Amino acid sequence: MDRAFFLPPALEVAPRLLGAQLTVESEAGSVTLRITEVEAYHGLGAPGPYDPGSHARRARTDRNGSMFGPPGHAYVYFSYGMHHAINMVCSPEDVASGVLIRSGEIIDGAVLAEARRHRKRRGTHDPDPDAPAISARMLARGPGNVAAALGLARETHDGLDLFAPPFRVDPRTASFDLTSIQSGPRVGVAGEAGGPAFPWRFWIAHEPTVSAFRPGRGAPRA
Repeated sequence: MDRAFFLPPALEVAPRLLGAQLTVESEAGSVTLRITEVEAYHGLGAPGPYDPGSHARRARTDRNGSMFGPPGHAYVYFSYGMHHAINMVCSPEDVASGVLIRSGEIIDGAVLAEARRHRKRRGTHDPDPDAPAISARMLARGPGNVAAALGLARETHDGLDLFAPPFRVDPRTASFDLTSIQSGPRVGVAGEAGGPAFPWRFWIAHEPTVSAFRPGRGAPRA
């Protein structure tokens, strides 16, 4: 996998990312995620219909600027005042296009990932020896949990190159039946009334880490 992998629009890149691995290094150690669920988002300059769910649907701002950046970079944002999320930027520079990593399986660094999840839940950096164990399928289920498990934050990771430390992106190493890739509407993000339905979510069927579907109400992911 190289930067050219991310040159096409997000809608093309998204299903190809399933099974790929994202590693994030830190002073505390590294955590590796096998990607099992993604969503594509298009903004200004991207082909296809107007995407009402995209942060970059109207204009370039300080917040969404990384989504217009070079392909193969990270767009990390803070969502709903609660959690961070990561997109992998696609398409040539100045075209807003990105793939949201919705869910995955932690295949390395699970102890560190779980500790981070507990700290996020409690709103503190202090460990909690009495915290109940988080099951493997729930450890990185949902975009906020993905970012927490990987230790991602906007102020430290937004705009960084996915092909340079602290990131590493590797193609899928374990084969699976490509017919098991399914698609459908994005979680919590609807299309326009009477307009496109945006079946731009892709996932590996029967993966326990894939998040539950929740219908959208037309609001952007913010």
